[in-house]
Amino acid sequence: MANTKDWDLVIQPRKKLLDIDFKGIWQYRDLFRMFVKRDIITVYKQTILGPLWFFFQPVFTTVMYMFVFATLAGISTGGIPQALFYMSGTLLWNYFNACFTTGQNTFTGNQSVFSKVYFPRLVAPLAGITSGFIKALIQTLPLIVVYIYYVLDGEPIHLTWEFLLTPVLFVLIALMGLGCGLIISALTVRYRDSNNLVAFALQLWMYSTPVIYPVSISGDRTLTAFLKGNPLQGIFTDFRYMLTGIGEMDWWGLLYSAVFTIAILFLGIIIFNRQERTFMDTI
Repeated sequence: MANTKDWDLVIQPRKKLLDIDFKGIWQYRDLFRMFVKRDIITVYKQTILGPLWFFFQPVFTTVMYMFVFATLAGISTGGIPQALFYMSGTLLWNYFNACFTTGQNTFTGNQSVFSKVYFPRLVAPLAGITSGFIKALIQTLPLIVVYIYYVLDGEPIHLTWEFLLTPVLFVLIALMGLGCGLIISALTVRYRDSNNLVAFALQLWMYSTPVIYPVSISGDRTLTAFLKGNPLQGIFTDFRYMLTGIGEMDWWGLLYSAVFTIAILFLGIIIFNRQERTFMDTI
């Protein structure tokens, strides 16, 4: 048997379900950058408006929400200017959805690459949440414009000192979406039609998240408890408070989101590592 020291690279099966090859991920950082570039370019490749879609998507969504939910349905935004309320919620939800989808499609979306060359499989989902963050940064520009407009218009809004915690919120969203997506990826590898069920469940999750309404409008104690059981609730509520100073900081909700994120991420990595060993036999 050849001595492993005679080889430049030794590929061995994982021994632990929580084993993460950080060294391998760093060694394949060039591939990581290539995946990030690919994810961004493919969004607007062969389109008329190109990268301008990154700006138009949150703007069009905000206008639709203002017309349907604020004007027709008369749903209150809790004292926060409507455009600012809906655009901030859309920004956070789009990023969570992107991270969730990245984790969910890790195996099915990269099967042609995985079957031809070896690299740490976590490179693909990590690149996905990174490209999603870049898109989210671009989509903050319309939010900044709307914010400045309301400030100049005399709206009583201001940034709070907790706004410094904004990066923490985006990290929690990214890791929560990734963890949930990795768990679902094991299901979609075996049963492709489960994607339809997952898409429906994700839509229901959005409507139970304060994207288009504040939790404060609920007058029913049971319903309020249900909404606060959503691990995304604290993140959305706190982000809007950080932006406007309207309402109050939900520290317990933020702590709950952090604990949930850690738990779901560990579970997602365990399932991902287990599925990674055999997915090419079932895909």
